[in-house]
Amino acid sequence: MTIVVTTPTGHVGSRVVRLLLQAGVRPRVLVRDPGRLDAGIRDRLDVRRGDLTDAAFVREATKGARTVFWVDPTPHTDADPIGTSQRTAAPLADAARAGDVARVVLLSSIGAEKRDGAGHIDGLGRIEEMLDATGADVLHLRCGYFFTNLLLDVDALARGVLTTAAGPHAPMPWVSPRDIGDVVAARLLGESWKGRVVQGVYGPEDLTYTQVAAILTGALGRPIGLEVISEDDVREGLRSAGLPPGAVEGIVGMTAGTRGLKPDPPRDAVTTTPTHLAGWAHTHLRPLLGPATPA
Repeated sequence: MTIVVTTPTGHVGSRVVRLLLQAGVRPRVLVRDPGRLDAGIRDRLDVRRGDLTDAAFVREATKGARTVFWVDPTPHTDADPIGTSQRTAAPLADAARAGDVARVVLLSSIGAEKRDGAGHIDGLGRIEEMLDATGADVLHLRCGYFFTNLLLDVDALARGVLTTAAGPHAPMPWVSPRDIGDVVAARLLGESWKGRVVQGVYGPEDLTYTQVAAILTGALGRPIGLEVISEDDVREGLRSAGLPPGAVEGIVGMTAGTRGLKPDPPRDAVTTTPTHLAGWAHTHLRPLLGPATPA
C-alpha cells in the first residue's frame, strides 16, 4: 500500500506521518525542504523533494500511489488564491483521472460546500469539484476552525486581546489539528469507503468568540478581552501590510462568507472529535505568552 502525504511537516501532516509509521506503513512524503522533517523518522520515509506548485513533480511523485492525502499549500497571501489553489491541485486530478492514483483524501473546510462567496475557501470548493469529476474514490474532510490559528495572535493575546471580525455570539466548530490528523490517518488506512464521501471534523463543541475569550482567560491564566473589528478594518490592516487585493478579499471573504453558516454535513458522533480548546491552549499557547502582567 503506497500512501502519499503532502505538507508532512505541518500541524496535520506531521501527525498523519507518525500514525502511518506506527501502523507499519512507510509513507511517501512530498516536501520542499527535507531538513524540516523530524530527524528521528526521516530514514523511515520515502522522501520526494519538490514543490507542489510544480505540476511535473506532483505527477511523478504521486504516480502509482494507492492513496494521496492532499493539503492545498496555497498561502492566503497569494495574489490569486482561488486560482492558484485550483491550478496547484490540477496535476493531482489529472493523475486520478488517468488511474495513477486510486483514492484521494482532501483536507477541505466548512464553507467549501458553498462553492462561491467564501473567499479563499472557494479554492477548496473548486478542488472538491475537480476531484469529484475524476472517477476516483474521493473523501472530502471539511474541517472547522483550527485551534492553531490562535498561534498567529500570540502578541495580541499576550496583551490580553483576542481580535475577530466574526460575530462574537455566533457559534462555530473549533478543532485541534491533532484530532484532524487522527481522522485522516484512519481514513487513509481504511478500505471500506468508496465513491464520493464527505465527512466533517468539528472538534468537541461549537464555540462563540465570546466563549473562546472566556476559555482562554482560564487556560492562559490572564484576562483575555474580545475586540470585535469590522471587515473594513481587516482590509485596511492587510493592505497596510502590503497584501495584494486578491489576497485581501480572499482572507476577508473566509470570515464574511461563513458567518452564520450551518456546516455540511451536520455535527454528529462521526464529526465530533475529543480535544477541548482549554487543554490545548494550556499546553501549546500558555508557554508562548510569558508571565501575566499584574493588574
